[in-house]
Amino acid sequence: MKTAMVLMVVSAAILFVLGTLHLVYTFTGPKLKPRDAALQTRMQEVSPVISAETDMWRCWIGFNASHSMAAMLFGLVYAFLAMAHGGLLFSSPFLLGVGFLLLGGFFVLGKLYWFSVPFYGITLSLVCYVSSIVAALVG
Repeated sequence: MKTAMVLMVVSAAILFVLGTLHLVYTFTGPKLKPRDAALQTRMQEVSPVISAETDMWRCWIGFNASHSMAAMLFGLVYAFLAMAHGGLLFSSPFLLGVGFLLLGGFFVLGKLYWFSVPFYGITLSLVCYVSSIVAALVG
């Protein structure tokens, strides 16, 4: 069970770090700003069809921040469960399934829409996650 716990914590830590970096980049520096300043200006002028109460730039910031927070929450919850309640985590098809679906969803999104660094990080996290389940079943 020790190997399973370590692998789960590594999986969770990877996602927590990716989410934290993404949150920092969302609110500081140029990393998540368009290379073309005119695009950012235009995004600040145009609202989405769903509501005129916001603009596309504010949506961009909000979506990035909430995405970051979801990754951080996964990291915190699954690391905590692995360390403090490993028996519960590794015996719960529900918890293991939810974690797998979230990581699997991030994996697909990463492959289809993101660039290599987060995709490789999520891939490593997913490999550690699945390996932790296998280690729990074997051990």
